[in-house]
Amino acid sequence: MPLQLPPTLAQALAFAILAAMMALFAWGRLRYDLVAAAGLLAAVLAGIVPFDRAFSGFSDDIVVIVASALLVSAAVARSGIIERLIRPLSPYLTRTDIQVVVLTAVVTALSAFVKNIGALAMMMPVAFQLARRHRTPVSALLMPMAFGSLLGGTITLVGTSPNIIVARVRAETGQEPFGMFDFAPVGVTLAALGVLFLCFFYRLLPRDRKGQASMDAAFNLEGYTTEAMIPDGSEMIGKTVGDLEKMAERDVEVLMILRARARRYSPSDGTALRAGDVLLLEGEPDALERVVAEAKLKLVRGEKEQETDAPKDDIGVMEAVVTEASVLVDRTPAQVRLHDRFQVNLLAVGRRGERITRQMRSVRLRPGDVIVLRGNLNTMPETLGELHCLPLAGRNLRLGSGRHSVLPLLALLTAMGLASLHFLPVSVAFFGAAVVMLLIRALSLREAYDAIDWPIVVLLAAMIPVSDALRTTGGTELIAGWLSAAGAVLPPLGLLGLVMIVAMAVTPFLNNAATVLVMGPIAAGFAARLGLAPDAFLMAVAIGAACDFLTPIGHQCNTLVMGPGGYRFGDYWRLGLPLSVMVVLVGVPLIALVWPFRPG
Repeated sequence: MPLQLPPTLAQALAFAILAAMMALFAWGRLRYDLVAAAGLLAAVLAGIVPFDRAFSGFSDDIVVIVASALLVSAAVARSGIIERLIRPLSPYLTRTDIQVVVLTAVVTALSAFVKNIGALAMMMPVAFQLARRHRTPVSALLMPMAFGSLLGGTITLVGTSPNIIVARVRAETGQEPFGMFDFAPVGVTLAALGVLFLCFFYRLLPRDRKGQASMDAAFNLEGYTTEAMIPDGSEMIGKTVGDLEKMAERDVEVLMILRARARRYSPSDGTALRAGDVLLLEGEPDALERVVAEAKLKLVRGEKEQETDAPKDDIGVMEAVVTEASVLVDRTPAQVRLHDRFQVNLLAVGRRGERITRQMRSVRLRPGDVIVLRGNLNTMPETLGELHCLPLAGRNLRLGSGRHSVLPLLALLTAMGLASLHFLPVSVAFFGAAVVMLLIRALSLREAYDAIDWPIVVLLAAMIPVSDALRTTGGTELIAGWLSAAGAVLPPLGLLGLVMIVAMAVTPFLNNAATVLVMGPIAAGFAARLGLAPDAFLMAVAIGAACDFLTPIGHQCNTLVMGPGGYRFGDYWRLGLPLSVMVVLVGVPLIALVWPFRPG
C-alpha cells in the first residue's frame, strides 16, 4: 500500500509531476505517449496514484470510445462510399474557391459522425485528385479541410476526444454525462460560420507551397496493368467500355478485351461488355482497386488459387521490384509455377515506358518490373527473398482485397442512433459497431489494429489516473480558488472567455485530450466556487481544446496535412489566428445562451 502523504505534500507532488509533463510535451523531444507513461509511473511511485488505480485508465470508457471510433472511421473510409457520393459533383469542382467550399463542408459534416482525423483522411485523396486535374495548389485545399475537420468534431459526442472526456468530467460532478447531440447547438453554429470563413479567407495561405513527394513518386510508372473478369450478374453487363472508364473518372484504361479466346485490342468507348469478358486494365493502384470494387469485377489471378491454411486476415498484397537475379526474369508466372512453388499469385505488373498487353499468367517479366503479389503476408518477405525481388514497404496497396460499400455506414448510423436514443451507452454502441465492422470484413484484423492510434490510447489511459490525482489531492480545488479571484473583476461571460482562451493556448503544448483531462475538473471546480453551473465552462474547455488552429503539433489533423501541403510552422497562424478569434467571439456568447450560468 502506498504511504499516506500529507495533503500539502500530495498537492505539491501532483503539480510537480504535471508541470514536468507539460514541459516535456512542449519540449517535443520525447513522444507524448512516453511522456504520459513516465508521468503515470512517477505518480504511482510518489504515492499520489494508488497501486490499484494505476491502470484504471485502460478500462475507462473514454479509451474504449476513442479506439472504437477510430476503427469505425477507418472502415467507413475503406468502404469508398464517401468517394462515390461526392463523384457526381466532380465535374462542377473546377474553380479553387468552389473546391475549398465543397471539400471543407464535406469534411466538416463527416467529422461530426466519425473521428475528425478519419474524416480528413477519407477526403484527402479526393483533394489530391482535384488538385491534379485542375492544377489547383493543394496548399489552398488541405489546411481549410483540416480546420474544417476540427470544427466538425465539435458537433457530436464522438466527433473528437475532448467532447468524450468532457462528458466524463460532467458525470463526475454528479450530473448525467453529455449526450450524443448535446454539443450540436453550439457546434453546428461554429462549424457553419467556420466553413463560411474558410471559404473566403483561404486566400491568406501562401500559394507557392509544394507538398512532400510521396513514395508513389519514387516509382512513378505510367500505371499498373491487371486482369479482371466480368462475372455473371455484374452491373457492367450490357454497358460499354466508356461507361467503365467513366466510373473510374478516366483514371483507368481498358487495354484489351479477351472474349471466347478472341482478343480485341484498344476497344472503343462504345464496345459493349458481356459476362465472362476478361479485361486488361491499366491505371494507378488506387484507381484500379476502386473500379474493380465498384464495378464488382473479379481479379484474375496469375494462376488458379489453391486453398491455403493461412487465416484470411493474413492474406494480402505486397509490391516488389524484380531484380536481375530473380528467377522470374524472362519467364512467365505459368512457367515458374508461381503459386505451386511459392504460394503467391501475380495480380498486377508495372513497367516503365511500356504497356503490357498480355494476360498476367503469360507476361514475360523483366528486371525493373514492379509487381503486385498476393499471398500470406507472414511468409511474403521470405518468399520475396527466394524470388530475389525487393519489397516496397512504403505503399499500402489494397488491390484485390475487395471492399464493402454501404454496410459500414449503416453500422455507424445504427451505433449513433442507439447511443443518442439511450438504448446503449456510447462505449457499448461504438464497441459493437467496431466488432460488426470486423465481422462483415469491412476491415481485416491487420487493418483494424493499424487504424487505432495507439499512442493516443496510451496517452489517454496514462493521463486519466494522473489527472484524477490532481483532483483527489485537492489540486483542482486549489487552482479553482486562485481563478475565482478573477470572478471579482470579470463578469461570468468574461470568465467563460478566459477559460476558452486558456484551453486554446495550452492545447498545442499539452495535446487536446490531455488539456481537457487537466482543465475539465479545474473549470468545473471554478464554476462551483462562483456558484455557477459547470456546463458552460466545460463546453468552453471542450471547444477551446478542439479548436487548435495555431500550430501543426496540437492536433493530428494539422500534422497530417503539413507535409502533403508543404506548409511551414508559421503558415498555420495566418489562417488559424483570425479563425480562433472568430470562434471565441461567437462561441462564448453562444455557449452562455445554450448553457445558462444559472439554469432554472
